[in-house]
Amino acid sequence: MSERLIRLFAIAWSEIEPNLRFFLTNRQPLVWVLALAIGLGVALAAIIFRIGIGLVQLPWLATQAENVATAAAAAPWPVVLLAPAVGGLIVGLLLTRFMTGRRPLGVADVIEARALGGRRLGLRDGLWSAVITIISLGSGASAGREGPVVHLGATLSEKLCQVLKLAGTPERTLIACGVASAISASFNAPIAGVLFAHEVILGHYAMSAFVPIVMASVVGGIVSRLWFGEVAAFVIPDYAITSYWEIPAFALLGVTCAAVAVIFQFALTGTDYLARNVAMPLWARPAIGGLAVGAIAVFVPDVLGVGYETTDKALKAALPIGMMLTLIVAKTAATAITLASRFGGGIVSPALYLGAMAGGAYGLMAANVFPELASSEGLYAILGMGAVAAAVLGAPISTTVMVFELTGGYALTIALLFTVSIAAGLTFAFHGRSYFHWQLETRGLFVSEGPHRYLFRTVHVRDFLQPLAADAEVMAFDPGAGEPYLRPTDSLESALRTFDSSGQASVPVVDPDDATRIIGHASQVRALRFFNKALIDISVEEHR
Repeated sequence: MSERLIRLFAIAWSEIEPNLRFFLTNRQPLVWVLALAIGLGVALAAIIFRIGIGLVQLPWLATQAENVATAAAAAPWPVVLLAPAVGGLIVGLLLTRFMTGRRPLGVADVIEARALGGRRLGLRDGLWSAVITIISLGSGASAGREGPVVHLGATLSEKLCQVLKLAGTPERTLIACGVASAISASFNAPIAGVLFAHEVILGHYAMSAFVPIVMASVVGGIVSRLWFGEVAAFVIPDYAITSYWEIPAFALLGVTCAAVAVIFQFALTGTDYLARNVAMPLWARPAIGGLAVGAIAVFVPDVLGVGYETTDKALKAALPIGMMLTLIVAKTAATAITLASRFGGGIVSPALYLGAMAGGAYGLMAANVFPELASSEGLYAILGMGAVAAAVLGAPISTTVMVFELTGGYALTIALLFTVSIAAGLTFAFHGRSYFHWQLETRGLFVSEGPHRYLFRTVHVRDFLQPLAADAEVMAFDPGAGEPYLRPTDSLESALRTFDSSGQASVPVVDPDDATRIIGHASQVRALRFFNKALIDISVEEHR
């Protein structure tokens, strides 16, 4: 009997031991503890961020509250015209003086850092980017606050990883923890924070990442609720679907929201392209853009800032159709100008805003055509909010849940899922990528095409070269003789092309500062072995 028990124990231990070893070698206990600390720290940073925006807008709007449109409508028109320009001038000077890349940072930079192992999240740039965004939004720039808070959360998490010398999977997981807490604290939406971190940042739902991300998001949500209260971001009446005969109307709303999302994304990318081709000093770019936003706001003050007040009105069916149609055009223009002018800010809130306007206007039209079947325009505004945001962000799952948590409209599950899926699918058919992935592709990082594509660009010869022995004689090389060679900074893609074009399995690697000195050799076998191992590591991380 005892021998049988020992044998059973041995069999059980053989099953358990590899899992425990993986759990411990990936430092999961430490990651769980750090996730709680990150959740708390990032939530406090998000609260300070929101307070900072209120303090900046206080001198010219005489309020720190979210009712920016109402306060701006009561302010003298020269103040509304010039406040964004003055804020833009300050932003331009800060960009010139303090930002390494001469631009504010956001969600796309976090995705890039995840792909590159956290190497792009500097604490100094992250903190200055947050300050620039606070000034931008506080002075009336038309953009969202959630993207910059996401970047700030990821930056703080990355700094903690550097201090504790964490790299690889634990580092990427903790970066995602910072993102989850930032979304949770900003929106008071912990489930959306978890899903956003997985769907947008990590690109997978591995269990080893899920647990710490949930911990961070829950802590962020608790801190947010202790500070701001238990209520959802938008308090709306109870809406219900009038009839399932409205399903075709929901499908058409999805098509309409796809059109709004496609146009919005084209406006963002087109305006950015035009701005890049206009020669002017960097310090003047946000000031001129701010003047343009202020000019729009003189006539349509609802475009200023994050826009939650106006979004809330659309959800409560408190805006006429003409106003909502006007705001779709005005907010699209103001946000495109804001971001192209290098103000700090994100696109999450503007996308929600545009969706609420599109859905609300569509709902009023539907009510005129089928008055006995159409639900309230407020219900359609909720659906539109989720559809446009999901299409622009490329995050249909987390955006759907976000709308549920923001509005409490869980009874609209079927309609929201149906509308979001159509809008996201059609937008992908036109653009083929989210706005964040478009930003990355302008930098040469093709994350949306899979890990094999960005590994070609992010792995370099220095990662797999075989250096000369310490006592080896430094070899001379003539780079003008036509023989193939590589530099340590060359990409894996460039190296593989060199092996292929030369027909050689190994080529010399020269000193980057002196091409006549050979410092090692790169072989095709080592390059492919490194590439295959990196792909395997990514696959394991995504499934454990």
